Amino acid sequence: MNSYESCIIYKSKKTGANMDNRKGLLHSKYFYALLLSIIGLLINLLGVRIALGFNLPLFLDNIGSALVAALGGFIPGIIVGFLTNLINAIGNYETAYYGCLTVMIAIASASFAGRGYYTKPKKIPVIILTFALIGGGLGSVLTWVLYGFGFGTGISAPLALRIHDSGVMNPFWSQFTADMLIDLLDKTITVLIVALILRLIPNTVKQRFIFTGWQQKPISLSYITRNLKYKRRNSLFVKITLLVASGSLITAAAVIAISYINFKNASIDEQKSFARGIAQVVRETVDADRIDEYLEKGETVPGYKDTKYVLQSLMESSPYIEYCYVYRIREDGCHVVFDPDTPDVPGEKPGAVVPFDDAFARYLPALLRGEPIEPVISNETYGWLLTVYDPIYDSKGTCQAYAAVDINMNHITRDGYQFLARVISLFFGILLIILTIVVWVAYYQLVTPINSMAAIASQASYESEAARVNAVRSIEDLEIHTHDEIENLYTAIVKSTRDMSDTTAHMAKMIARTQSQAQTISKLQNGMILVLADMVESRDQNTGEHVRKTAAYTGVIMRELRREHVYEDQLTDAFIQDVINSAPLHDVGKIQVPDAILNKPGKLTDEEFAIMKTHTTAGSEIITSAIDMVSEENSGYLQEARNLAHYHHEKWNGTGYPDGLSGTDIPLSARIMAVADVFDALVSKRSYKDGFPFEKAMAIIKEGRGTHFDPAIVDAFEHASGEVRQIMESHMGRYTG
Repeated sequence: MNSYESCIIYKSKKTGANMDNRKGLLHSKYFYALLLSIIGLLINLLGVRIALGFNLPLFLDNIGSALVAALGGFIPGIIVGFLTNLINAIGNYETAYYGCLTVMIAIASASFAGRGYYTKPKKIPVIILTFALIGGGLGSVLTWVLYGFGFGTGISAPLALRIHDSGVMNPFWSQFTADMLIDLLDKTITVLIVALILRLIPNTVKQRFIFTGWQQKPISLSYITRNLKYKRRNSLFVKITLLVASGSLITAAAVIAISYINFKNASIDEQKSFARGIAQVVRETVDADRIDEYLEKGETVPGYKDTKYVLQSLMESSPYIEYCYVYRIREDGCHVVFDPDTPDVPGEKPGAVVPFDDAFARYLPALLRGEPIEPVISNETYGWLLTVYDPIYDSKGTCQAYAAVDINMNHITRDGYQFLARVISLFFGILLIILTIVVWVAYYQLVTPINSMAAIASQASYESEAARVNAVRSIEDLEIHTHDEIENLYTAIVKSTRDMSDTTAHMAKMIARTQSQAQTISKLQNGMILVLADMVESRDQNTGEHVRKTAAYTGVIMRELRREHVYEDQLTDAFIQDVINSAPLHDVGKIQVPDAILNKPGKLTDEEFAIMKTHTTAGSEIITSAIDMVSEENSGYLQEARNLAHYHHEKWNGTGYPDGLSGTDIPLSARIMAVADVFDALVSKRSYKDGFPFEKAMAIIKEGRGTHFDPAIVDAFEHASGEVRQIMESHMGRYTG
């Protein structure tokens, strides 16, 4: 919003009086916005009439829209700009195609006014250059396409021709330079006039013309920004804008594509009808009974030259007719009967044989039989042509030759570009208007009310009765009345705040529940101490380091999965905490594996490996015993510990142990531990090996994606490689088991 809007300060008044004042203010805002728009529209139209009346090399058609945008904001400015072009289009319809540029200038003007550029002399050139780039730069490109890649007939055309004739620039850059020079002068005058008017208008009057859409008590953007506790990167404001813009663009792209295809097909059909008509004239001009004589004797036959002259005249009658000729079709090629010269290509002599173009290969049988064929579009020997062959029958009804007409199709491409430029420019102007209105409405009726509630709520304190009363009053003073779900939300928040004193009993229940959970945790911790004591007695002292690292890795993986919205229905806060806390127990079953096998430096035999694999089921049984120490409903911590111990050696493709589970049949916690456990084993130093470098270990993990490991978990592990490296490096230098 512009700078005048941001000056509106939040002040508290009586609710009833504020509602009446705001209704009156709303009506006055519409009145002043309408008045300002009419004045701006008249200024634009007057500027155009002055430029035309005095034959000035200027446009002067943006003074009003730039002024209205600077005073009233985006909405009045873009409406005035677009209406100006529509009204001017009554006299010159092509003016409508430049409406998008006028709308862009209005948006830029409102934006510059919001930043105070019009009041800063050093910023005036920035405004002028921006306006000139829009009007002169983009306008020049649009003109170039609209006029078929030519200079057009606008104000800049004479200057563009003069620059081009000097030989310094090609046609496009001549046009671009001329447009920029003229627009720099035009926009300099425009910006200076707007800046002067803004300087002369008192601030009290400016305040009347600001067109806002407050649905609550006005509150400054700086207040909201300063007091919002949580800053979101993905703003709802941006999402709405992108959603509307992308939806409109997709719809427009489809409509424009369909329109272009229909336009192109209609143009081709029109050229087909035109070519058929010319071919019919040729057919009626040629004496079919003398075709053999024409082929044998050529121009010496009486009447040959007259017929050839008619064909020559037909070619010259339209710039689209490329060739006009008569062929007799035989198996060895096209036998020339008539082939008038063109400025670029001399015609073939009568009796000459011209080979067939590849485009006619599938029509050759019909041509040899003297049958009619459909028009042929080719892009071969003689360029992109539409060819019509019309059979010429003699007095006995025998096809003696074909009257042929080639229509140059290159202009259809040029016309198509012009059509696209017109449609896109009109749509883009309308899209800018729609998008600006949507953004404006979203700001006042959605984003600002939500952020206002969030800002007030973030600053609210409930530590004492007085603080709660103040919190209720602060929320009530917002007086949000959007008459939709936002107001429902506001009403609910107000009610919730008012009912804060009723939460005492609820808080007491929460405290009691917390105490119960604390007792459960205490029991679980006691059970853990017993289990860990057994582990310390039966395993070496390095194992503890391993379990701490794997626990840390599981935490990293789960947090990354939740950031990526993968398995987020399972990855609750409680689940994550349970897995992290129970992760150290995943190898608890190894306490039942003999030391000789557990600490063997070489490769295990099949019998030894079979014993080693029993640590999964043994661990599950140990933790099941611990679960029996607490109630079933409070055993979530150990339930995940049992899953980890039992299934952490299962593989995604079903080749793991002990149960050979695959895919999502393996508990999520165990699939996560599988990655953490293998990675730590790879990077850790063992009695029989050195640890692998980080990069090699990560590569091995990625190789197991989809076979050993869950692909989504591997991806999350890779994406969080920075945190993984930190954990690994924090334990470097210590021997890990």
